[in-house]
Amino acid sequence: MPFLDWVNKNQAKSTPREVPYHLLKRESTYGSTAGATENLIIQGDNLLALKALLPFYAGQVKCIFIDPPYNTKSAFEHYDDNLEHSQWLSMIYPRLVLLRELLAEDGSIWVSLDDNEAHYLKVLMDEVFGRRCFVTNVIWEKADSPRNSARQFSSDHDHILVYSKTPDWTPLKLPRTEEANSIYTNPDADPRGPWLPGDPYANKPYSKGIYEISGPTGRSFSPPPGRYWRISEEKLRDLDSDGRVWWGPTGNARPSIKRYLSEVSDLVPRTLWKRDSVGSNRTSKNEMRALFPMEASFGTPKPEALIQRVLQVSSQDGDLVLDSFLGSGTTAAVAHKMRRRYIGIEMGEHAKTHCVPRMEKVVAGEQGGISQAVNWQGGGGFSFYTLGDPAFDEDGRLNTVVKFPTLAAYIWHIETGIPGQQAFNSPLLGIHDGVAYFLLYNGILGDRRPSSGNVLTSAILTHLRALCPADLPFMVYGETSRIGPARLAAENIRFKQIPYDVSMR
Repeated sequence: MPFLDWVNKNQAKSTPREVPYHLLKRESTYGSTAGATENLIIQGDNLLALKALLPFYAGQVKCIFIDPPYNTKSAFEHYDDNLEHSQWLSMIYPRLVLLRELLAEDGSIWVSLDDNEAHYLKVLMDEVFGRRCFVTNVIWEKADSPRNSARQFSSDHDHILVYSKTPDWTPLKLPRTEEANSIYTNPDADPRGPWLPGDPYANKPYSKGIYEISGPTGRSFSPPPGRYWRISEEKLRDLDSDGRVWWGPTGNARPSIKRYLSEVSDLVPRTLWKRDSVGSNRTSKNEMRALFPMEASFGTPKPEALIQRVLQVSSQDGDLVLDSFLGSGTTAAVAHKMRRRYIGIEMGEHAKTHCVPRMEKVVAGEQGGISQAVNWQGGGGFSFYTLGDPAFDEDGRLNTVVKFPTLAAYIWHIETGIPGQQAFNSPLLGIHDGVAYFLLYNGILGDRRPSSGNVLTSAILTHLRALCPADLPFMVYGETSRIGPARLAAENIRFKQIPYDVSMR
């Protein structure tokens, strides 16, 4: 398989390993407690944020949609969108690597771009995800009128490259539309309802596909040269006796096999997404004006119907959706209305000025975008996070500015999968699935010296037993253990060392 090369590619390839872990700092919550636990808006560099999410969400994201800067040399306020190709590739490569780690085995990633970088990105994603995991290139009709100021061609479309985590991924089917159903008719008043005439011939040979048959008027029919009947003569006559063959209004036409609307399934998604179905750039700008009437237009947001289509074929209720270039917040808004869980990452101040206010409006039940189509009435909640301090220094030591509650929440989430919502003010972090979790760190036992009380000794173990007298297995995080492996095993205690058993995750 060919690979794409560019200046500083080796550095870009090493970046995912070298990105430091940061802890996420919850700043505020909105709406219901349950919703605030499940849905995250994060302000910060998405490379750092993606690395921070790995301990919590690796292999759990069902659908990733990103709309990275197009590198069009038309920079706008919220992004540095004027990069050379090599710089753009060095920017996107490590993010794709981390996104792949977050993607579920049955998940897919959708990347929206125009012609400036789409073809480079196709080769790059072949390398990161594997060429066999390329699904398709969706063409989105973004324009609803020609741009006569264009020097060569007026661009009508963008690309959406679709890749999966594994080669056997299949999209969900789309609900049938009135347009799709309108081609079915019922000229003979068939009691089974509207139907569509099917071609009786096939191009490939069939063992019983060469025969001659007579219609109602006595006219004989055979396949044209090089073609074959699709079914056997016996099967064709059985269908005819059941009224499932159409010979034309006079009974003198070649037979057509009826395909009934009542018997067809939902629609396989197609690769051309027209603006009439999923909206255009004008649609999205109008949606933003309705949300923020006093604000200037926000670059090139995506219409809600476009993201709805992506989520319809890639996820179901309760699945986790991620957008690490959140922009104006469309992906989070649509995911919320469609009852998906979501994580949105945005670097600029508009994470606060646009994304959070927009999501507050969604929680309150705003009726723009797809709200009426999905019967959205409001509800749910979300949390707003920022990037906290780096968890570890350059030598792998735990950063001393990381306080006990922060590390406790981090470890609790790693071990249990539950966000650390409780107030961590004791070495006993909690009990989950019959295991008691403890953290010895940062003077939690009352010693004012930050490095004291971090070692598991017999005296400390006695104190931990007092905190949790129940006969449960213990999981203890600390700097080191003075209790030998044999006793730890005998007392059903598993010890994990800080920072190694944290940072290695």
